Amino acid sequence: MHAPLKSLETSASAGGSARNAPIGAVRAFLTLLVIAHHAVLTYHPYAPPPKGFTEPPILWTAFPVVDPQRFGGFGLLTLVNDLFFMSLMFLVSGLFVAESLKAKGAGGFLKGRALRLGVPFVIGAGLLAPLAYYPAWLQSGGAPSLAAYAQAWTSLPFWPSGPAWFLWVLLAFGAIAALLDGLFPRLIPALGRWTQGAARRPGRAFLLLVAASALAYVPLNMVLPFGHWTLEGPFLIQTGRAGHYLVYFLAGLAFGATGVGQGLTDPQGALARRWWAWQILPAPAVIAAVAVFIVAFSLNPPPKAVLDVAGGLAFVLACATLSFAVLAVFLRFVRRTGPVARSLQANAYGMYLTHYVFTAWLGWLLLPQAWGGLAKGLIAFGGAVVLSWLTTMALRRMPLLGRIL
Repeated sequence: MHAPLKSLETSASAGGSARNAPIGAVRAFLTLLVIAHHAVLTYHPYAPPPKGFTEPPILWTAFPVVDPQRFGGFGLLTLVNDLFFMSLMFLVSGLFVAESLKAKGAGGFLKGRALRLGVPFVIGAGLLAPLAYYPAWLQSGGAPSLAAYAQAWTSLPFWPSGPAWFLWVLLAFGAIAALLDGLFPRLIPALGRWTQGAARRPGRAFLLLVAASALAYVPLNMVLPFGHWTLEGPFLIQTGRAGHYLVYFLAGLAFGATGVGQGLTDPQGALARRWWAWQILPAPAVIAAVAVFIVAFSLNPPPKAVLDVAGGLAFVLACATLSFAVLAVFLRFVRRTGPVARSLQANAYGMYLTHYVFTAWLGWLLLPQAWGGLAKGLIAFGGAVVLSWLTTMALRRMPLLGRIL
């Protein structure tokens, strides 16, 4: 009954070879960043005050609970996080696609993706998201009644899906990859041969990623409202970043086509050897992105076109430099993982799926305490990590969920 769990743990700990250990560690690190991001939004210095549950704009989808106790540092943390962490998540997710397509074929690949992404999306959007947003209903003045909550929920103009939005987008991107492989069967092997050289010249790969993401992001950024989301039922995506996320996913596909642990992700490659140099690049890019953000909300901002171009380019550069900096550190310093790290990697997917329930409810339960925003944010983060970790470990002992998670 526990064979699926054992096989997953073996895969997570070995990853096919020790060369995959850094990428597994990156994925676990990004999961922790996601949990931290959602845990501290409750204490964000500019979190909007609670409003009516159905009163637009429906900001509780981003801030399920708002605590009057704030901490200014969480504003910077979430801003920097938002510059890169989901983009890098898409890139890392794309790394293993080429190997999977080669091993399973397009049909088998899509069947596996539907099970591993589609089923969790249905569970995440249909069950976990309403559970996570119940504190938002209570804080908005809603009665502690499931019937009243259900009525208000179903009257919303869309179905808030929380972090599960990432899953349906990743499923759609996987379908695009399968289509490309079917139409152009020589494309992915050609990408693998080309990206093999990224082990020696990561700078060229970096510049191409920046150029492609700029073409995908900046024009959309100029025509869409700031922070615009497309909301169709439970299918949510930040509209202006859709093309940018696809670029990062396809970049991961290209970098992984040569084999994970080869090319750009080679632990012995130039990116890992010169890891220290890649830690310098994010500083000016992040400063530029923060500066544009501050200027945009100043009393006398420049014309919108100027802000759109400057902000778009700053975002693209900050995203790429932060992503390469993280990859460089993990490729350089992660050689093997201990039992705790292996467990974290094996359970990271389930933690991503379930953590939002715990960050929202911990924020709600901590509201009466006068401990300050920093302490409460750290408690909410630590509690959500432990609870989602333990929950995932338990769920993975169920045969079907063990296969999925």
